[in-house]
Amino acid sequence: MLDPSSSEEESDEGLEEESRDVLVAAGGSQRAPPAPAREGRREVPGRAGGGGAARPGSPSPSVHSEGRDEPERQLDEEQERRIRLQLYVFVVRCIAYPFNAKQPTDMARRQQKLNKQQLQLLKERFQAFLNGETQIVADEAFCNAVRSYYEVFLKSDRVARMVQSGGCSANDFREVFKKNIEKRVRSLPEIDGLSKETVLSSWIAKYDAIYRGEEDLCKQPNRMALSAVSELILSKEQLYEMFQQILGIKKLEHQLLYNACQLDNADEQAAQIRRELDGRLQLAEKMAKERKFPKFIAKEMETMYIEELRSSVNLLMANLESLPVSKGGPEFKLQKLKRSQNSAFLDIGDENEIQLSKSDVVLSFTLEIVIMEVQGLKSVAPNRIVYCTMEVEGGEKLQTDQAEASRPQWGTQGDFTTTHPRPVVKVKLFTESTGVLALEDKELGRVILYPTSNSSKSAELHRMIVPKNSQDSDLKIKLAVRMDKPAHMKHSGYLYALGQKVWKRWKKRYFVLVQVSQYTFAMCSYREKKSEPQELMQLEGYTVDYTDPHPGLQGGQMFFNAVKEGDTVIFASDDEQDRILWVQAMYRATGQSYKPIPAIQAQKLNPKGGALHTDAQLYADRFQKHGMDEFISANPCKLDHAFLFRLLQRQTLDHRLNDSYSCLGWFSPGQVFVLDEYCARYGVRGCHRHLCYLTELMEQSENGAVIDPTLLHYSFAFCASHVHGNRPDGIGTVSMEEKERFEEIKERLSFLLENQISHFRYCFPFGRPEGALKATLSLLERVLMKDIATPIPAEEVKKVVRKCLEKAALINYTRLTEYAKIEETMNQASPARKLEDVLHLAELCIEVLQQNEEHHAEAFAWWPDLLAEHAEKFWALFTVDMDTALEAQPQDSWDSFPLFQLLNNFLRNDTLLCNGKFHKHLQEIFVPLVVRYVDLMESSIAQSIHRGFEQETWQPVNNGSATSEDLFWKLDALQMFVLDLHWPEQEFAHHLEQRLKLMASDMIEACVKRTRTAFELKLQKASKTTDLRIPASVCTMFNVLVDAKKQSTKLCALDGGQEFGSQWQQYHSKIDDLIDSTVKEIISMLVSKFVAVLEGVLSKLSRYDEGTFFSSILSFTVKAAAKYVDVPKPGMDLADTYIMFVRQNQDILREKVNEEMYIEKLFDQWYSSSMKVICVWLADRLDLQLHIYQLKTLIKIVKKTYRDFRLQGVLEGTLNSKTYDTLHRRLTVEEATASVSEGGGLQGITMKDSDEEEEG
Repeated sequence: MLDPSSSEEESDEGLEEESRDVLVAAGGSQRAPPAPAREGRREVPGRAGGGGAARPGSPSPSVHSEGRDEPERQLDEEQERRIRLQLYVFVVRCIAYPFNAKQPTDMARRQQKLNKQQLQLLKERFQAFLNGETQIVADEAFCNAVRSYYEVFLKSDRVARMVQSGGCSANDFREVFKKNIEKRVRSLPEIDGLSKETVLSSWIAKYDAIYRGEEDLCKQPNRMALSAVSELILSKEQLYEMFQQILGIKKLEHQLLYNACQLDNADEQAAQIRRELDGRLQLAEKMAKERKFPKFIAKEMETMYIEELRSSVNLLMANLESLPVSKGGPEFKLQKLKRSQNSAFLDIGDENEIQLSKSDVVLSFTLEIVIMEVQGLKSVAPNRIVYCTMEVEGGEKLQTDQAEASRPQWGTQGDFTTTHPRPVVKVKLFTESTGVLALEDKELGRVILYPTSNSSKSAELHRMIVPKNSQDSDLKIKLAVRMDKPAHMKHSGYLYALGQKVWKRWKKRYFVLVQVSQYTFAMCSYREKKSEPQELMQLEGYTVDYTDPHPGLQGGQMFFNAVKEGDTVIFASDDEQDRILWVQAMYRATGQSYKPIPAIQAQKLNPKGGALHTDAQLYADRFQKHGMDEFISANPCKLDHAFLFRLLQRQTLDHRLNDSYSCLGWFSPGQVFVLDEYCARYGVRGCHRHLCYLTELMEQSENGAVIDPTLLHYSFAFCASHVHGNRPDGIGTVSMEEKERFEEIKERLSFLLENQISHFRYCFPFGRPEGALKATLSLLERVLMKDIATPIPAEEVKKVVRKCLEKAALINYTRLTEYAKIEETMNQASPARKLEDVLHLAELCIEVLQQNEEHHAEAFAWWPDLLAEHAEKFWALFTVDMDTALEAQPQDSWDSFPLFQLLNNFLRNDTLLCNGKFHKHLQEIFVPLVVRYVDLMESSIAQSIHRGFEQETWQPVNNGSATSEDLFWKLDALQMFVLDLHWPEQEFAHHLEQRLKLMASDMIEACVKRTRTAFELKLQKASKTTDLRIPASVCTMFNVLVDAKKQSTKLCALDGGQEFGSQWQQYHSKIDDLIDSTVKEIISMLVSKFVAVLEGVLSKLSRYDEGTFFSSILSFTVKAAAKYVDVPKPGMDLADTYIMFVRQNQDILREKVNEEMYIEKLFDQWYSSSMKVICVWLADRLDLQLHIYQLKTLIKIVKKTYRDFRLQGVLEGTLNSKTYDTLHRRLTVEEATASVSEGGGLQGITMKDSDEEEEG
């Protein structure tokens, strides 16, 4: 049993207490230089330090140190350095020998974050693509998508802020583009043979090509390789290096700590863990005895707290015990996990212990025997064959190759396995017998060796035992025996021993220290050629220490002992070096808290005259030289690990957020592993861990870092579950400090979440990080819960979210107006500039709400009405600026209509905003403007009709005249303008439509009447002779009426199915009837004009009527003149002139009148009227015989008229009417009569169907 008054322990404890004083002082809210007195120090080592919400001081020089005196500042820096070094000692021990945690392999892999330089480079690459400076071939649709992505996303200041905060990765950029093009591709028309999935894949490939750039293609694999290494499983060396950076540890300091802590020695690390766990058990029992507990929310939790401490230590012991120990026998695990050096204190006696049996200790050794050569062989002829055999007694025998006696060299290796710690090795030299009757080869010599695991492994010469009378008296063999010790054999060698229960006689024995399991060690003595120990002592509960020599014991020079209540075992070795190694090995095995220190006199030269310096001593000396021995020897159980862990977690989070990955607050697998191991090994409560984590994450988020709300949710849920007694980690005790801190954090977290929701457009720009806003809303609902079992009413959550969105509307609009600089415009600019800026502001507002719908609506899917309220609030703020700009506009200014169209087109397509508060306000503002505009337009159009027709030149313009074209364009433009307003209120929209249709009817009616009047006047002035050619103006008038007919169908017709449809139909039919009757009238007038010309021709023919005086004179004159000159054929000039008149007017009408149907009607009436006039003229001369000239003229006129009108498309029924038949018969009869009386005087003109007559 360790003597409490030991000076070594006192000095050790003093060192630990001093170190703890420094740590606790640094962990408090106020820093002070360490003082000799210890009043006011904490008495409960396991209690969390710095439990309040205030953040402990940073290990780097803080702002508070400015202005202090230089000595104080240096003292603070030194204290912080000491804290970091002490913390690093615990961290490297966790890394060196983990037994609770593993590096997780299922964590989401984090993406490389983008920095400002990369964002700028990305902008340049996309700009180069848009400028056509790359080799990437793309169609117009893809270019438009990239241009929109570049203008809206890449150039956004919100994206720049997100990049600056370190929460943006290349994947975020790619996903935003992908979401954008999915909408565009879905809206594209289908293309045969090309699916939209193919288009999407092609566009994404082109985006990747633009993103990477041509010069970075070769670098990409390297970056990916580095990413894979650092984000996945890290080696111990990589973890050491990472935490050196995290805690600011120099490389030299790490090397010193590494060597002094013997981090590469698994036995030392396991022993350190056993000592720590024993210390924690002792601390728990001391706390129970002294009744010094943290303050809990319930008194009964004090007893539970002690049980939890014991249970946690027992769990760690079980974890340690479960680690495999390589050994050559059956598994043995100690069932009793509660261990303590003070067995009486824990009331655990020897009778409760499970004792080891000899069969539980099984060792397995590998021997390598290498035979090199034999020297001094003289008794055998040089050409004889010799060889060697080797065996481990009790095992198989192996033989070397054969060699000549002149050169007995082999280099042969034999491998053996044995369970004997002290095996016997036999090597024999043989020569082949030459005799015929010889049964065995002749043995020339042998050597017997007794190797151990400590024996020399190099080749040595051994003298061989030769047969009697042999000439080889100096026969030697050179061989090497290597005996490797198993992993669970911790030390071995010869010692003198004397005990009360075992080794009761003082004698020298071969001892082996065997680790049977993680918590079970045995000191075993072995005889030669035995696999089981002769005697063994289980080291459970023993304390090993150096002792002075015992005069009564002969043999052995350096003494040490193992002490336990009721038993003391004395050991002695032959030299100090061996004693130190044995004591160190047994110290690790016993798990004792006291560390043995050699006596001062033992530090002198040993009896052999050599200096005593082991590697451990050498490192310890160097460690002490650099002033860091206090950290390695500090008792972990007496330090404030709650404070230390908080510092470690904060430094780790700072390092993580500043590395090259977009982590969003998530630790890397290696960091999670170290933090888990630290918490388990040093008893950091899970609630304290997550409370600290929440505090750090919230501080980082408040400082602009992007933190994953899912991470906050996880830690908050853990703390809430713990505080409300649900034992998420099996811990049922809840301290007052934990509850108070949780309430503070809950209030702070609620404020943070509400602030983030109010700034959702800037905290989660373009819906990044993906799902973060939805997770934030879910976390807010969890935070608002009174406890973990009672769900909060949906209305309460809705109320909070509504309040946040109201703030969000103000925030978004304020930032938008700042961006648009609208305040300056409203105060100083001209009305036109104000309207222009408000129009631009409206476009920005619509873009904001569209982005909200696209990127954030899914998160608010539970409350779509709240998003609509947010939009209404947003528009209400816009209303102020809009009304100000509209009030400043001059009267009868119509420049504001584009503003209405822009806003109305957006609002009417949103089911939640259509006819909402802002939409109705917008209508109220613009109803008077629309009505006034329509009134003024109606007056303006009426005046333009009046002035236009007064000044009309009737020159053809498009489908009519200048006035008609202007009228119809204005009417159509007015109706299209009102239609494009898409007035949302149906009643007013119908009123507008009806009014515009009535206006169009009235205007067209006026146009038709004025055109008819102008037509009639124009026709009256026209010539009535064959010189008449229809003027272009008449055709233009005709076309105006034709166009009016067409336009009335579009401009005057209402959609069917309306309540006033029948009444309107009657009114519209009047306009159609008016146009039709007017067209009939002008056709009749035109035909009358043409008939008047024909009547003039017939009146000229009437002068040749039979029996008139004028007829006789004309006939005589023509006959007399024909004797001297060629006289034209009588009547042909008149017929040809008329025929030319008809044809040219037909061509004019056909060319210049736009409506085929009206042309056909005109030609039908013209032909019928012409035939009728001729028929009436002939009927008047029924009793008279036609003059030859009359007959020839009529025949030619009738036949040419018939043919011309047939060519113009007049139907056969009209052409061959009864009038024409009568006319044809009369002329045929007249032709027959004339041919009899005149004797061929018709000169080939006949009514017969023939083309012989010459064309006129």
